[in-house]
Amino acid sequence: MSRSVNAILMALCLSPLTALAEVHIAGPVEYGLFQSPVAEYAAGERLLTQNTQAIEQTTLIPARLGSRFGLRYSLKGKQPGEAPLTLLYLTPGITTPDGLRHDKIVLEQPLAANASQDVMAFEFSEPYEVVAGTWEFMVFQGDRLLARQSFEVR
Repeated sequence: MSRSVNAILMALCLSPLTALAEVHIAGPVEYGLFQSPVAEYAAGERLLTQNTQAIEQTTLIPARLGSRFGLRYSLKGKQPGEAPLTLLYLTPGITTPDGLRHDKIVLEQPLAANASQDVMAFEFSEPYEVVAGTWEFMVFQGDRLLARQSFEVR
C-alpha cells in the first residue's frame, strides 16, 4: 500500500512541472505576406529567404506565383524529444496535375529547441497552387491548437 501512496504522491508532485513544460506561443504572432525583392516569378521558381524576412500584416493575399504568406511566432517551453508540431493548411481545394483535389495539407515539423522563431508559410510556386478563396493555417502540438490564422487569396 505504501508503494501506491508513494506513486500517487510522486504523480501529484510532478504534474505541475509537466504543465509548466508545455510548449506555448510567447509574444505576438506575425502574419501576412512575406516581402520579396522579386516582382515576377516563373512556374517552379522559389526564392530562398531568411527567417528575418519582413512580413506585411494582411489577410488579403494576391493570387499570383511567388506569393508567400503565413505566420511567424516564438515558442516557449520547447524541450528536446517533445512531440513535433503539426502544421495544418486548409485550402479552397488545390487540384494537382494528377487530377487529385487536396482540401488540406498536413506537415509534421520537429521542434527546433534552439530556434528563436518558427514559421508556417505557403508559397505559390506552381500555377495549380494559386487557388482563390479562404486558406486557413493552424499550428498544433498533439491535440493542442497553438496558433490559427485565415487568409483570403484573391
